[in-house]
Amino acid sequence: MMIGTRIIGPLRIAVRTLSVTCAPKFIGNARGIYMPSTRASISWRTLASSSCPPSRAVIYEEQGPPDKVTRLVDLPPVDLKENDVCVKMLAAPINPSDINRIEGVYPVRPPLPAVGGCEGVGEVEGLGPGVKNLSIGDWVIPSPPSFGTWQTYCVKEESAWCKVPKEVPAEYAATVSVNPSTALRMLEDFVSLKAGDVVVQNGATSMVGQCIIQLSYLRGIQTINIVRDRPDLEDIKQRLKAMGGSEVFSESELEVKNVKSLLGGLPEPVLGFNCVGGNTASIVLKFLRQGGTMVTYGGMSKKPITVSTSSFIFKDLRLRGYWMQNWINLHTVNEFKPMTDYLLRLVRDGQLKYVMETVPFQDFNAALQKALGKQGHSPKQVLVFDK
Repeated sequence: MMIGTRIIGPLRIAVRTLSVTCAPKFIGNARGIYMPSTRASISWRTLASSSCPPSRAVIYEEQGPPDKVTRLVDLPPVDLKENDVCVKMLAAPINPSDINRIEGVYPVRPPLPAVGGCEGVGEVEGLGPGVKNLSIGDWVIPSPPSFGTWQTYCVKEESAWCKVPKEVPAEYAATVSVNPSTALRMLEDFVSLKAGDVVVQNGATSMVGQCIIQLSYLRGIQTINIVRDRPDLEDIKQRLKAMGGSEVFSESELEVKNVKSLLGGLPEPVLGFNCVGGNTASIVLKFLRQGGTMVTYGGMSKKPITVSTSSFIFKDLRLRGYWMQNWINLHTVNEFKPMTDYLLRLVRDGQLKYVMETVPFQDFNAALQKALGKQGHSPKQVLVFDK
């Protein structure tokens, strides 16, 4: 199952508001090719009911620094085709992969020009005549995640949407497909874990890290969690332990000759997770028991993983990688939906929580600065749209 490359239904780009009069502007067609237009002012009230309203979107027309190449634009209405669904977006996160796509360094990228974002939740606003399984007012997420969620209205075919319950906060439905799903897959797909086992991870304050702690706790699996040194370290430790974390260490606290001396009564970890790289990845490896496995799913430090020869020969350690895109490519929508349904049930029941910061869509630039790390450590930024 491949992620589709259809950007926003027909890609629609207009650089002025709806009431421009006779000024040349450019409107994208379904293939993202710009065509000049001198359309006069548009009144939404005159459009047919089978159209999706005008939209506001974050677009980029070239790869580069996200705070340099993205901009907010107004998009014209879109006529709905037979199986199209018009969705009024409610919330959409800014993920590291979104930033990497804009920078041009992510392996899977949409054709340009493109609307940013790949994950989110919205409410069905309009239906093409051939849509059978969705109704006006349903909440839906792109399933699997697909391009173009940073806009007020999003048009995709019915098959690209998956209905989700309204009983969970919108920001959780908007973020369930990538980070919580990554945490679940890594716990289930590499080592056969049982109650009493121990896993170790760096980047424990990340959304994936928080989910690993809680999903492990529900399975009776204990976690050793490594975090960066920071002024609020004690508060962070208490928060992660309240989620179910067994032990929490700062990187500086692990600058000891034998990290396993810090285990106390915990067994040696059988599985480790790395999203940082560099020295912190080496610390994860030091914790692992004979024959242990470390799974790398990120590289926030942009530093390589260094492994000693003895770790391979005498400890028989295994290094693996995980990319959610690969899992999506190899599985069907019918396998993807039960996973997100399970995670959202945990959210509904109060068993899965993670820290996010919701930001009004019109304040996108401020949220982007935080997502880029230009204001220090910040929670996951989630754009929320006017209801």
